[in-house]
Amino acid sequence: MPSSERSSRRAGAALVTGATSGIGAAFARRLAADGWRLVLVARDAERLAVVAAELRERHGTPVDVLPADLSTEAGTGQVEDRLRSADEPVDLLVNNAGISLNRPFLRSSADDEARLLRLNVLAVLRLTHAALPGMTERRRGAVINVSSVAGFGAVMPGSTYSASKAWVTNSSESVGQSVRPFGVRVMALCPGYTRTEFHDRAGINMSKTPRWLWLRADDVVAEGLRDLHKGKLVSVPDWKYKLAVFGLRHTPRGVLHGVARDTRGRIGRDAG
Repeated sequence: MPSSERSSRRAGAALVTGATSGIGAAFARRLAADGWRLVLVARDAERLAVVAAELRERHGTPVDVLPADLSTEAGTGQVEDRLRSADEPVDLLVNNAGISLNRPFLRSSADDEARLLRLNVLAVLRLTHAALPGMTERRRGAVINVSSVAGFGAVMPGSTYSASKAWVTNSSESVGQSVRPFGVRVMALCPGYTRTEFHDRAGINMSKTPRWLWLRADDVVAEGLRDLHKGKLVSVPDWKYKLAVFGLRHTPRGVLHGVARDTRGRIGRDAG
């Protein structure tokens, strides 16, 4: 992001969910280095405090923490209230928090599936909806919704994860078109495999995934911010995943279903 873009944003703040690890932590590091004031959201209050202290010490930027579980009504409501604050406006929202489940639909529970949807879909919807009115009124601001290459096709048989990410991508693209006339941007960031704690936390064995498929979280963030500045509605970092998305969009469904395997993220991403 050019220095002129960075300096123009310093009057506001950036709020990042899922900020203690993975892509969320990479966003926090990059934005702190770029001079943003930060509001970091995650479930683990102790870990959140450690991350915030490290960023303050390294970059000298103000960092507030907001411990909240976005799969709950109370947690989502806390963050909505912060986003609606007129006294401390948020100029950049990064919806990064999300989960996957390491079991197919028939062996999952309705409660676990509902939690996935509350975090991956409903929290994204509610926080975006809370942030945009103030941004459009101020005629500035941006929302980055971290989605996944997996959202471009049913590549994980039995999993509802890819369906949740299809919603994030399509919703971001649609809403992004509607707020563009107000000087506000909404973009879906759709990485592939990214080296984070995401798969380990979900209990997904990724040991057989070729090393060349993995992306670095810092690189994902850098390309995502460049694409946001360019006005893109959907960002797919790295050439190999751009090719993958092209294939998912244009391969006949029968062929795609024939080659897909239930590997819990054959074409996946980090959710922070």
